[in-house]
Amino acid sequence: MQKSVSRRRFLKAATITAGAFTIVPRHVLGRGFTAPSDKVTLGFIGCGRQSSGLSARFTTNAEAQIVAASDVFTAKMEWFQKRVAGLYAEHRATPSYNGVKTYLEYEDMLERDDIDGIVVATPDHWHAIPAIAAMKSGKDVYCEKPLSHTIQEGRAMIKAADKYGRVLQTGSMQRSRKNFLHACELVRNGYVGTIKKVLVNVGDPAVPYDLAAEEMPANFNWDRWCGPSPVLPYHSLLAPATNNIKYWPQWRKYKEYGGGILCDWGAHMFDIAQWGLGMDHTGPVEWTPPSDPKAVRGLVMKYANGVEMVHEDFGRGWGVRFIGSEGSLDISRQYLDSDPANIVTAEIKSGETRLYDTKENHYQDWLNAMKNRSKPICHGEVGHRSASICNIANIAYWLNRPLKWDPVKEKFNDREANKLRKKKYRKGYKL
Repeated sequence: MQKSVSRRRFLKAATITAGAFTIVPRHVLGRGFTAPSDKVTLGFIGCGRQSSGLSARFTTNAEAQIVAASDVFTAKMEWFQKRVAGLYAEHRATPSYNGVKTYLEYEDMLERDDIDGIVVATPDHWHAIPAIAAMKSGKDVYCEKPLSHTIQEGRAMIKAADKYGRVLQTGSMQRSRKNFLHACELVRNGYVGTIKKVLVNVGDPAVPYDLAAEEMPANFNWDRWCGPSPVLPYHSLLAPATNNIKYWPQWRKYKEYGGGILCDWGAHMFDIAQWGLGMDHTGPVEWTPPSDPKAVRGLVMKYANGVEMVHEDFGRGWGVRFIGSEGSLDISRQYLDSDPANIVTAEIKSGETRLYDTKENHYQDWLNAMKNRSKPICHGEVGHRSASICNIANIAYWLNRPLKWDPVKEKFNDREANKLRKKKYRKGYKL
């Protein structure tokens, strides 16, 4: 649990003054007490491109204050400091904010008693270790999706949240968007009829790393960036020297550091399929890959109730299609429509199933859960089950043979597949 801090010690050493802000960490004030100056103080692990959008979300929220950041790339930490200062100048008319202290080693940041929450915005292979360390140090965690790089890591993160009593939110923010909420409520309440099949179109499975070595940027610890994963040749597509780029870094594509676009977007779209089907506590039990070992679509996933979910391109970009006895419903970030059309125009009636509604603010939902000590919309078990679908899908494509999965024991009927539930960490790294 978090270290106790006396009010005297707080007044002497832990008050943070930056510009016009005086930040009073919540843990100092005592449970159930909220002062007008109370702020939820946040630290970031990972200052790459994803941190840009996340910092914008939290700087617009008057209840939160970003006070620290860590990255293995000095230039990106400096960029993040300027980014946050500029956002506070824009959002709170405070041009002189210089309250983000930076750390090359995130472990040093976690030693601070005046930080309430940690935002993990690293590549996938670096999600579990710092998130668990943060929870052990008494901090709540917002971890980007997919929650984990392996099935074992995801379960370990949930156990840590339970053991240390921490709030763990997964960054699957589509659940906090109105159209996705409405689509899943329509499915849950039978407006599409009895669901027979779900089509999910997302990208390709992960592939082995195959990039040639490039010259290393200055002030960058590549060995630390690789972390628990193998140290492979540096390439700028994985870790660009700047965040001012028009593309997303390509570590997502490679199995050593990510899970392919199958995991990257699957953590969004399989998550919506799970939500609509009411399967957040479980997952498919039978996995049948396509016969062609080179195929990157066609995996059939069957739930215990007989519903099939298929990784299939249905011609509308990344999205989900629910197919039921009364028609079909398509949902993505670009569209929500149905056949027949009157399915999506229906309004949920009084007494019907209503799903968790964050009022379209995934980030406030985490802050609320931190204050109330409650579970947010994408708590650990939700994020883990959705990430597990992505990770198992990769395993099924790699092995190219039918698999059976026990979602209670979280085990396959296949020895080689069971080995792939986890990965071998480099010496010096452990969960």
